[in-house]
Amino acid sequence: MTAQLSIAIIGYGRMGREIEKTAIDRGHVVVARIDPAVTGEDFSSPAFSKADVAIEFTIPEAAVNNYMECFKLNIPVVSGTTGWLNRLDDIKKVCINKGQTLFYASNFNIGVNILFELNTRLAKIMDTQPLYDMHISETHHAKKLDAPSGTAIVLANDIINNIRRKKKWELNMKPGKETIGIEALRKNDVPGIHNIKYVSEFDEISINHRAKSRRGFAMGAVTAAEFAVNNKGFLTMKDLLKF
Repeated sequence: MTAQLSIAIIGYGRMGREIEKTAIDRGHVVVARIDPAVTGEDFSSPAFSKADVAIEFTIPEAAVNNYMECFKLNIPVVSGTTGWLNRLDDIKKVCINKGQTLFYASNFNIGVNILFELNTRLAKIMDTQPLYDMHISETHHAKKLDAPSGTAIVLANDIINNIRRKKKWELNMKPGKETIGIEALRKNDVPGIHNIKYVSEFDEISINHRAKSRRGFAMGAVTAAEFAVNNKGFLTMKDLLKF
């Protein structure tokens, strides 16, 4: 049984509320909800300093500052915010040189991370199969602002890193000689669907993941928080899942 944790949630939107429910179900306590626009609490809240770990789901423009505020108090951070990776090297240096902890994932769903692993292994096979071209599609709820999703970008980059004939990805474009097309669809309240398809003149191969609810993402984030309190440095789902 995992020891009870005092958790701070940074970003109290739909995902933050789902994380709170999951954390409580797993026997933890939410001591702070940092979202000035919603809760009125900020990093000066006395309760925040009591947190064992913070779970952060906000926006790219705020993410790095949020990490630094946590690091000032030596609070490890679990973050699912995408779009800030231009500062990745800076954050890694802080983790290494100052003994801080950031557990980052573009997607905390356990099944999606298994998909990442399958995608990489399939790409290595397809590197020697030029008859096949590939296409990625992702579908999310209509309120999701970024496109393509961070998960689709990870999938595309893992293909590019393993298939020498592919150099880049493009949004809503058909596959080109050196390009992977990513189709981004927004429909109602879809939690998330990702599909990677390889097509030749003769057949097609596809692997996909369909989330049933946001609960899977929240479960992964809380599990990552349990892992982060006992491990130092820059961590990812590969560390947690031991891939």
